[in-house]
Amino acid sequence: MSEVWLRIIAVVSVCCSALSQAEDRGVVWRDVGESVTIQCRTPADQEYLYLRMGLSEDTDVFFTEKASGKITISKQYQYRLQSDGKFPNVDILIKNLTANDTGPYWCMYKVFDRKIHKPVSTKGSGSVLLVVTRDKHAARATSTAPPCDASHQDLVMVSVVISAAVLLCILMAFLIMIILKNRRLQGTDRGPVSPDMTKSLRASVAPRRLPTNDVYEDMRGTFRR
Repeated sequence: MSEVWLRIIAVVSVCCSALSQAEDRGVVWRDVGESVTIQCRTPADQEYLYLRMGLSEDTDVFFTEKASGKITISKQYQYRLQSDGKFPNVDILIKNLTANDTGPYWCMYKVFDRKIHKPVSTKGSGSVLLVVTRDKHAARATSTAPPCDASHQDLVMVSVVISAAVLLCILMAFLIMIILKNRRLQGTDRGPVSPDMTKSLRASVAPRRLPTNDVYEDMRGTFRR
């Protein structure tokens, strides 16, 4: 299995749970060189729109604000990204996709809350998981798969827990085998006991004859005569 497919499987497995908080849970499949349109929508009044990428929403892709209409595009997506629509409902087009564009994209809105005197962030609809692959046939075959739902998320979590438990049991069994093997080796290092050593041990522990009284010995000899 290629490195690209390993990455795709890992991203899809994790993002099935991550995207459950978004309104749109679809997985969008594209080939290298194609384009994708992300439609960010929100019914509430907002002041700022961010399109962010990554499980931790740590990569800024696109930014625009309502007041000035200023648009900022990340260096990685310059000359490949276009936007259309009236704030806050914006269509964001990303062209010439590469394998590095694979990942979740989040429509994030911000508005300054005057009650608490700080900006508040909310997720809008339109967040998607983008998978860019070089294999067209594989992408078309898997693109018909249904989006992740709650049952699929539970299955993924159960699989992860079972895999972790099995791995822990294997590690514990391997550790016990190593400990038993080391004890056996320590016992064999002492070597067998030789006959000479056995005799010396017996001699060292043999009971000593207690001394007797010479007077009683002489008297016994007299009676015998």
